[in-house]
Amino acid sequence: QVQLVESGGGLVQAGGSLRLSCAASGRTFSISTVGWFRQAPGKERECVAAMRWSGSIAYYADSVKGRFTISRDNAKNTVYLQMNSLKPEDTAVYYCAATDSYKAFTILTAAGGASFDYWGQGTQVTVSS
Repeated sequence: QVQLVESGGGLVQAGGSLRLSCAASGRTFSISTVGWFRQAPGKERECVAAMRWSGSIAYYADSVKGRFTISRDNAKNTVYLQMNSLKPEDTAVYYCAATDSYKAFTILTAAGGASFDYWGQGTQVTVSS
């Protein structure tokens, strides 16, 4: 089993920045891919960023390219999502997820992350206009 705990959400004005953290514990050696997802009220959950646990490849949704950066601290087993130039439409609950699958990102990031096995509890991000 893998446990994921997110932190770093909050309220920020449009144009501001936040950094989300996701601390992984347990059988982290089994993780191949980690991702950040978000779900806004009335909308489906979507993947905003994902990366191989090794850090070798990263994926970004078009809506966040150039604004969000996913990264990992190996020593701390922590994954980050740096969010810059935030917009009101970025408001959502953000979830960290992990999987042992090496499927292509086009598959892993589809269907609201159905291919991911482990999920954090979520952290609220609210961007005011």
